Amino acid sequence: MGVESSVAQNLPETATLDLLLATFEEDVQEISSPQGDATAVVLPGGLKRIMEFLKDDARTRFNLLVDITAVDYLGRKPRFDVVYHLLSLSAKRRLRIKVRVEESNPEIDSMTSLWGSANWLEREVWDMFGIRFTGHPNLKRILMYEEFQGHPLRKDYPVNKRQPLIGPKN
Repeated sequence: MGVESSVAQNLPETATLDLLLATFEEDVQEISSPQGDATAVVLPGGLKRIMEFLKDDARTRFNLLVDITAVDYLGRKPRFDVVYHLLSLSAKRRLRIKVRVEESNPEIDSMTSLWGSANWLEREVWDMFGIRFTGHPNLKRILMYEEFQGHPLRKDYPVNKRQPLIGPKN
């Protein structure tokens, strides 16, 4: 076990949140630990720098992007939260990062340059919620067919909407 992994193991989750707040004071909106789940809400403009820090800094080493999802808070401004779940394998710690995204411009930076797993996860969020990821290498539908209209996990999606019928291509 190297020095880097032992440093990461000695940093508790609350200390990770404190480190984030101290390092990125202008970009971290809030930190909390509901039910012991370390969570930071960050501004979209600082997301890429914060994620690079969390992945590469010897004190954190969140080397695995477990999941990306979104939450639609219809009626709230900003409407959407994009939620990242990170894991430090060496320290056996988890961290949740949330980014609030406006309905008028639902777009944030892609994390595909940091984690390959972001590719499919971002495509799923795009497909289901319509949130774009700037810099994504191939942002297209992954669960719904290309002609599908709308984003079915948005709370204002009309559940009885008829979609174009797609038949076999000749």
